Amino acid sequence: MDIVIITGASKGIGFEMMKQLQGKGKKPIGIARTNQSGEKSFITADLLKTDELPSIIDQIIEMYGGKASSFTLVNNAGMVDPIGLVGSVNPEEITNAMAVNLTAPMILSNAFIGALTSFKGKKRIMNISSGAGRNAYEGWGVYCTTKAGLDHFSRVIAKEQESAENPVEIVSIAPGIIDTNMQETIRSSDAQSFPLLDRFIDYKEKGQLSSAEETASKLISFLEREDFKELGPIADIRNV
Repeated sequence: MDIVIITGASKGIGFEMMKQLQGKGKKPIGIARTNQSGEKSFITADLLKTDELPSIIDQIIEMYGGKASSFTLVNNAGMVDPIGLVGSVNPEEITNAMAVNLTAPMILSNAFIGALTSFKGKKRIMNISSGAGRNAYEGWGVYCTTKAGLDHFSRVIAKEQESAENPVEIVSIAPGIIDTNMQETIRSSDAQSFPLLDRFIDYKEKGQLSSAEETASKLISFLEREDFKELGPIADIRNV
């Protein structure tokens, strides 16, 4: 049994990955604040409550550890807010974005690696990053920083796992520009807060956004590659 844990699984590419993995005979387990579709393999949790996250990983591994041939963690959940030039950003929103985009993936990855130290099957972590972690964009100081942090955290894990007895493979991958709620949030911002607003409006109007379904399919194909580790720890779905 292949267990795939996916955060942010209630919508967007997380939701699409859940659906498509089920069709491939995998056992996806979603984590999100809401479960509007009524999925059975789903844990309702708020990633802002970071102290509760290790027990969720422990619960999943305890439930499936004796049956699983592989475990995968997909840190997909993320938020683009707060959008605004540094100096005008709400501090509480900075704290929330740091928790969801960076602290939660770090804690979940830490728990995942720790709980599976002696597990000899395949173990992989896919962190959903962004080109914003590799380029600086005005108005996205928080988002760019959290994604850059996620990339670098992935580099550290990859280096540490080189000497592990039962190593975890990890890749932090940028999924491209996708037509999701996050893009709606971006387009609803104002040019003063986000000087690149017109560019993102053009992406939508010119049909340059990938669908969540298409992107999920590409990410799953990437996850299943034998050379997964060799393509990381930093990757872009458009280049693999």
